[in-house]
Amino acid sequence: MKKSLFLLFAICAVNILSAQNINYDDHFTAERLRIDFVFAGNATSQNIYLDGLKMESAWSGSRTSLIAPFDYGEYRLEVKTKEGKLIFSTGFNNLFQEWRTTAEAAVTPRAFSGSCRIPFPKESVAVIVSEREKKTGKFRQISSFQIDPKDKLINRERENNFKTISLHNSGDPANKVDLLFIAEGYTAEQMEKFRADAQRFVSYLFETEPYKSRKNDFNIWAVESVSAESGPDIPHQGIWKNTAAASNFYTFRLDRYLTAPDHKKVSSIASESPCDAMYVIVNTDKYGGGGIYNYYGLSMADHATASQVFVHEFGHSFAGLGDEYYTSEVAYEDFYNLKTEPWEPNLTTLVDFDRKWKKLINKTTPVPTPNDAKFNGVTGVFEGGGYMSKGIYRPALDCRMKSNTAPGFCEVCVKAIGDMIDYYTK
Repeated sequence: MKKSLFLLFAICAVNILSAQNINYDDHFTAERLRIDFVFAGNATSQNIYLDGLKMESAWSGSRTSLIAPFDYGEYRLEVKTKEGKLIFSTGFNNLFQEWRTTAEAAVTPRAFSGSCRIPFPKESVAVIVSEREKKTGKFRQISSFQIDPKDKLINRERENNFKTISLHNSGDPANKVDLLFIAEGYTAEQMEKFRADAQRFVSYLFETEPYKSRKNDFNIWAVESVSAESGPDIPHQGIWKNTAAASNFYTFRLDRYLTAPDHKKVSSIASESPCDAMYVIVNTDKYGGGGIYNYYGLSMADHATASQVFVHEFGHSFAGLGDEYYTSEVAYEDFYNLKTEPWEPNLTTLVDFDRKWKKLINKTTPVPTPNDAKFNGVTGVFEGGGYMSKGIYRPALDCRMKSNTAPGFCEVCVKAIGDMIDYYTK
C-alpha cells in the first residue's frame, strides 16, 4: 500500500512538473488570440458556441506559468496540441453563469457573450471548455473547438483606434500584472476627466495591502474609449445612453448591480492594449458595480465609496475572491451547494476545509468562530457569507469582501491576492 501511494504521488508530481515546464516559444507566437463565445441556455442546461476568433496585440501574460495553478472559476478553458499535450489552461466566470441562478432562468432561455484570451498558437490546437457541476463541484467538458492559426478567417483587423496611455510602469509586461482601465460613458470632451479618474483609481489600489507592498509588480494602463454620450444606462429610470461598453444598472433587476452585459464589446475595446485584467470605470456618481472572475471588474467613478467598491470588485475579478456578505439583496437563488466546497479561496462549507485557510487559524480560536466583536481581527471560521446566513463560512468578522466599512482585506484574502500576483509575475 505504501509503495502504491508513493508511486501515485510520484506520478502526480511528474505530471505537475511537466505541465509547468512548457516552453512558450515551442507552441506560441508573440501575439494573443481572443476567442469569442456565445453562452446559451437556461437554469438547467447550457451550450457554448464559437462566435469568432481575433488576433490581438502582444501577449502580456506570463510565458512561464501557462497552466493555471488555481482550481478557480465556474468554467475552465484548456488548450491542447494535436498529440493531446496540455499547453495552456485558465479558469473564468461569465455573467451567464450568474444569470442561471436567477428566477428568470427557470422560465426564459437566454444567450450571453463571453471572450477568453490565450497566447496565439503556432500549430493547430484543441480548445476545450468545461463547466463546474454544481452537484459535485467537479469539472465536466461541455464544448471543444479545433483552431487552426493559419485559418484565413481569423480576424486581423484593427477593431478600434482608441489611445492607450501608461499610468504606472514597472517593466516587461511578461513579468508584471498588466491592469487595463477602460473608459465607459466618457465623451471625447470628458477624456481629461477619465485620465484623472483612472489615476485616482491607481492611488486607491496602492493604498491597499497587499497591492501597496506589490506596487512594483504592476503595470497599469488606460484606454481612452470614447462614448457618444455621457454616463451609463439606468433602465428602471428610463435613462438610455449610447456608450462604448454599453453598461447598465439594474442587471438582473437589481438597482445597484452595474455591469456591461456584452463581454465581447468590452473585450474588443481592449484588443490593442496590454491586458491581464480589465477594469471598467463608469462615468457616474450613482452607487453600483460588479466583479466577475477573469472577466472584468466595473464600478462608478464618482460616488463617495468609489475607492472601497473598486478594491472590492477587483478582488472578485482579479483574485477570484467571493462575497463574504449575506444580508444584502441579491437576485441569486441557492448560489452555493452546501454539500460541496466553494472554489473561492475565502469561503468554505467545511466540506474540505483542509485545503482552505485551516493552517492560518490559531489553536485557541474556536471553530466555528462566534460572530462576536472580541474576535475582530482574528482569522477564524465565521458563519455567514456567499449571500447565505447558514452553512457557509468566511475567514474574518469583517473584511473588504464583506463591507465598505472594513479597514482592508483579511489575512486570507491578502494571501489569495498575493498568490495571484505571483502567478502573473513569477
